[in-house]
Amino acid sequence: MNFNQLRFVRETVRRNYNLTLAAEALHTSQPGVSKAILEFEAELGFPIFVRHGRRLTSLTEPGRAVLPIIERLLLEAENLKRTGQDFAEQEHGNLTIATTHTQARYTLPRVVQAFRAAHPTVHLALLQGSPRQLAEMVLRDEADIAIATEAIADVEGLVSLPCFTWTHVAVVPVGHPLLALVKGKALSLDLLASYPLVTYDAAFAGRTKIDEAFALRRLVPDIVLAAIDADVIKTYVEAGLGVGLVADIAYDAERDASLFAIPAGHLFGSQITHLAIKRGATLRAYVHHFIGLVAPDADPSMIDRLVRGEGHDAGGDYQL
Repeated sequence: MNFNQLRFVRETVRRNYNLTLAAEALHTSQPGVSKAILEFEAELGFPIFVRHGRRLTSLTEPGRAVLPIIERLLLEAENLKRTGQDFAEQEHGNLTIATTHTQARYTLPRVVQAFRAAHPTVHLALLQGSPRQLAEMVLRDEADIAIATEAIADVEGLVSLPCFTWTHVAVVPVGHPLLALVKGKALSLDLLASYPLVTYDAAFAGRTKIDEAFALRRLVPDIVLAAIDADVIKTYVEAGLGVGLVADIAYDAERDASLFAIPAGHLFGSQITHLAIKRGATLRAYVHHFIGLVAPDADPSMIDRLVRGEGHDAGGDYQL
């Protein structure tokens, strides 16, 4: 039994039982992967995979029991490497953050600036995607940290930390007729429903709250454009396509001088931005520092305990 066999089994499952794709991901040959898996099964004394001819189709019952053990062993092997690196290179390394466009564009610049000033020899990378994609990046070790709304808070295998709260605003060009209609009073859903809307793609939690609010009132909004990027939304609002619904953190009165923001938090409620880490990971000192910059109330020792799985269910949310 060796770690290569464990990696081959894990990657085969990740690649939907396609041995060719698993071999390509691990930079080896398909026959080599197939042979290693057969040898591993022979050593265990039972098949891990269900086979249809030469194709693997699923996990056997003992295979489903073995897979979590394989995941833990490989994770601990990685932790051993990282622990050694921590002692050898305390201030050298890489940190990959998976986040949404809104967080990368509006929240993280000040965080990254402060982090780089404190850790100039740590190399940062930013990956972007939908909340579900971000969670998968962390689970697959493609990123160290995910930052998004509460959609990542209940993903099994991640520890989630609430960071800060935000609400929606409706953005319109200066002089838009909606401004006169809401002057001195709160924006209403009925009024919003009478205009074409430009807002987030359905894969984002910010859009979910919007859809739910209209559905509760049995209103059907005319969403003429959906995007993953708040800047894209604002660009099309400026072009006259419709009323934009974005996160309040994505609007800056000085920078967005051609637009005006109308508070809409009372219509769609508040959103909580979360930071998520893979359960079982070893967090280097500079990772803790980055987390502290995003979630300053988080307790590093508590985070370490939760990441180790002590006294907390998988996929839960850490309460500050």
